[in-house]
Amino acid sequence: MLHKTSSRDNGGNQGWLLFFYSVPSKPVNARMKTWRRLAKAGAVQLKSAVYILPFNEENYELCQWLVSEVISMKGDGSFVSVKKIETMKDDDIIAVFNNQREQDYRLIEKSLEEMERKTNSVRKGAGIQGGKSLADQLNKHLREFEDIRKIDFFESTKGIALKNKFDSLLKEIKGLTVSNLRQVSEVSPRRIEDYQKKIWATRKRPFVDRMASAWLIKRFIDKKAVFSFIDEKDIGTLAKNTVVFDAREGEFTHIGDMCTFETLVRTFGIKDKPVRKIAELVHELDMKDGKYNVPEAKGIEDVLSGIRKTSKNDAAILEKGMAVFEMLYASKI
Repeated sequence: MLHKTSSRDNGGNQGWLLFFYSVPSKPVNARMKTWRRLAKAGAVQLKSAVYILPFNEENYELCQWLVSEVISMKGDGSFVSVKKIETMKDDDIIAVFNNQREQDYRLIEKSLEEMERKTNSVRKGAGIQGGKSLADQLNKHLREFEDIRKIDFFESTKGIALKNKFDSLLKEIKGLTVSNLRQVSEVSPRRIEDYQKKIWATRKRPFVDRMASAWLIKRFIDKKAVFSFIDEKDIGTLAKNTVVFDAREGEFTHIGDMCTFETLVRTFGIKDKPVRKIAELVHELDMKDGKYNVPEAKGIEDVLSGIRKTSKNDAAILEKGMAVFEMLYASKI
C-alpha cells in the first residue's frame, strides 16, 4: 500500500533556502556532481547558479554539506534562509516546484499506461506467469514513484493522480487469481462461413489490438461486419448475432501469450504472409514482452495514439486505426 510522504511544505511561514555556488571549470564533473545532489534533493533552479528548496532541517543540513563540498573543490558556495522572496509570491514558487515534479513523473506515467495495457491482457488470458511478472514490474515502478514523491514537497496534481493510478493497479493485480488467468495451448479452428454479417463488439476507446483485429475481421473474415462498443459487464446481455472480441469472456481474445489479433489469425487459419508480419507488430505493441523485434513499432504506436487523442468518438477511432493497418498491409504485400 502506498504510504503518504511526510509533509515538507513551507507551511506558509517556514520560508525558503537559497543555495548559491560556483566551481572551477575543471574537473568537468565538479559542477555536475553538485547539480546532481541538488536535483536528487528536489531543488529547482531559479537563476543560473541559484537553487531553492523549502526550509526544513533536512534541507538546511544538506546545504551545509554542499557548501563544504563545493569549497573542497576550490569553489565558492553559500546559502541563506528567507521568509519570503520579494519578487515572487509563494504560490508562484510552489508552481515552479510542481512543474518540475510533473516532468519527473512523466516517464512513470507512461510506464503505468503500459502496465494498464498489460494488466488488461492478463485479465483476458495472457497467462499466470504474466500476472506474476506484472506484480514485479509494478513494484519497480512503485519504488521509482516513491523516490520522486519524497521530493514532491507540495503534492502536485500529477503526483496525486499517479498515486490513485497505482492504488487502482495494485488492487486489480491483486485480484488476478488463477481462475482469471487462462493458459490455453491450442486454438479451436472456426469456419469463416459461420461468421458472416455479424455485429462485432469490443471495449470502448479502442487501441492497437482492437484496431488491428477490426481491420482483420473486415478484410479477411466478415466483409459486412458492423462494429459496436460495450462495457465488459454488459456482455451477457448482447444479442445472439453479436461476437465479442478483445474483451474478458469474449469469444475471441487473448489466449496464452497471443494477443487477440494472433488468436483470430490462428482460429480462422489465415496464412497471408503480410498478415503474419502485422501480427508481430501488434503483438509487440500490445504485449510488450520483447518476443519480436519490430523497429517500426514505436512510430506506429505514436500514430495510433494520435488518432485516439484527436478522434471525436470510438467509431472514428476504430475507422482511422483500421485505415492505418490497411496501409501497413499494402506496404508489405
